[in-house]
Amino acid sequence: MSRPDRGTRALHQALPPALREAVDDFAEHLSRVRNRSAHTVRAYVTDLVSLLDHAVRMGCVDLADLDLSVLRSWLARQRTTGAARTSLARRAASARAFSAWAHRAGLLPADVGAALASPRAHRELPAVLRADQAAALVEAPARQTPRTAAPRPGEAPAEQAPRTAAPSAAPRPGEAPAEQAPLATTPPSGATEDTAAEDTATEAVPLRDRVLLELLYATGVRVSEACGLDVGDVDHGRRVIRVFGKGGRERSVPYGVPAQRALDDWLRRGRPALVGSRSGDALLLGARGGRLNPTTARQIVGGYAEAAGLPRTSPHGLRHSAATHLLEGGADLRAVQELLGHSSLASTQIYTHVSVERLRAAYRQAHPRA
Repeated sequence: MSRPDRGTRALHQALPPALREAVDDFAEHLSRVRNRSAHTVRAYVTDLVSLLDHAVRMGCVDLADLDLSVLRSWLARQRTTGAARTSLARRAASARAFSAWAHRAGLLPADVGAALASPRAHRELPAVLRADQAAALVEAPARQTPRTAAPRPGEAPAEQAPRTAAPSAAPRPGEAPAEQAPLATTPPSGATEDTAAEDTATEAVPLRDRVLLELLYATGVRVSEACGLDVGDVDHGRRVIRVFGKGGRERSVPYGVPAQRALDDWLRRGRPALVGSRSGDALLLGARGGRLNPTTARQIVGGYAEAAGLPRTSPHGLRHSAATHLLEGGADLRAVQELLGHSSLASTQIYTHVSVERLRAAYRQAHPRA
């Protein structure tokens, strides 16, 4: 089972053995049969453990005791504790998926979740950058060093290129000077080579950042998909990348000439400077040679946006921007659906609302009779 948080693990262990086994079997089904990601499995398990803990508190001792009234009571309790409509909709979907699976597996006499209604999730229009703002962001690594945001609690700090030690500040009046290593009259063995290697790595990081930003905006891929790319997933001749999205679904996504130039620079001068024993076939590398982490990628995007004075954005914001700009440029909705890897056209249609809202805003601002 994908490892949930500590609170969910404690509730899972407290469940009766039959219910605990059902949770584990469902998680196995999601992972191996449905090919869901670890993050998705963890979300399902968290919802399911909460549901079954509530069922036990209502007197259910076996899975066959689970009925529609228990499911509704669980959702009502979630609502009273302040859960948002989007969270309630997701939890109802988790309950329905589990109920359908348990009925097929013979653990439930009926699919009790089939009649479970859920509130319609409120979908906010995604924030998007203007085309000129997106261009300024992807070109920022050539002009500046990102102001990398501090990691949130529980997140790993962003990877940075090795830096040479800065000279110590002068001591304040009355303070003893800080201890320093004695200056060598001649550089120690290997120092020149180490310094050159550090300089090369420092130069490689902006090249990595540029290709990351270019790919995110040019292709609209998810940050996890970008970080999961291997060198062999890039078809330079046709200028397309092979992406493995949600559920392991494979798709090919084209990219443009600026992204190709960034890729060429990165593969020729950047990646060789960072590659190490942990690199494998990863296309994008962290400063220590491992595959670039999505958390670090988010910090890179946010850091460059902040340093460039742009609205706060993220890799998902670049994805929203790419989709909106494609539709505004006349792209077909189904083509955008395919590029983004949406399984449902409804997920893509939200970007048509973004385009219409931007048109309305321009109309209100410019038309004399608006």
